[in-house]
Amino acid sequence: MKKVLVIVNISKDESLTLAEKIDLFLKNQGIETVLYDFDGFAGEVSFSGYDLVITLGGDGTVLFAARNAVVEDIPVFPVNFGQFGFIASVQPENWQTALEQCLAGDSVLEERSMLLVNVFRENKCVYTSLGLNDAVIFGKRGASTISLDVNYDGLPLCKLKSDGVIVATSTGSTAYSAAAGGPILSPTLDAYVFTPINSFSLSSRPIVLGMEKTITITVGKSRTKDYAVTVDGQEAFSLQLSDRVEVSRFKKDVKLLCATEEKFYGALRSKLNWSGGPYA
Repeated sequence: MKKVLVIVNISKDESLTLAEKIDLFLKNQGIETVLYDFDGFAGEVSFSGYDLVITLGGDGTVLFAARNAVVEDIPVFPVNFGQFGFIASVQPENWQTALEQCLAGDSVLEERSMLLVNVFRENKCVYTSLGLNDAVIFGKRGASTISLDVNYDGLPLCKLKSDGVIVATSTGSTAYSAAAGGPILSPTLDAYVFTPINSFSLSSRPIVLGMEKTITITVGKSRTKDYAVTVDGQEAFSLQLSDRVEVSRFKKDVKLLCATEEKFYGALRSKLNWSGGPYA
């Protein structure tokens, strides 16, 4: 390992402090480090030439890193300074031990599926993005339903009148999709969670679909003309009537270090109280 990118969430003072310690630790190992200040919004940064990406922040910082690291096949080492830590699974007090194991090649590496989101307008692709958590289509004006025509692998799935729809990965099933009533999936499953947001029909329930096929969502006529799609809650693109949003599985999986299933279920119990009662 020769060069490491450290992404620092600058909204968290603890991240800045730990970044200095990690920088010194890696330099003492003869490893070049580059620090990147992340303010919570997607920015332009090249991940080319790095052997490892370390994130110091919450799950949102990992989402930013994942979209860029997956293209270069670079593993992500996520240190958690956020509220939940479903993805950022290395606790700050354990960073050195975990990083030493990583440098020695003894870390658990888990691969997670990613979304490829393309927007077509008059059969021309006008927007492309990658996401680890989800893609959300919604009307920009609150309390106003929009019409969406949904197909799965070219077959009609549903016609929605709702505030929008969430297409999440298994990793993203604990995020916005869960808040909207969607099921929680094991992060190792290759599946979409399709969750309508405040559907006008009581029969429109969340559904789990295989990722080997493409979900196509076409924007229909509604009272509002302001629509958008967001990817991982960080990248946004304005939609127009008749735009077609295609969501498919990206050809590569992102590599997350130390993100074990044990830590995932531990976060479910401790952060979401999923255990249902006292846990001995």
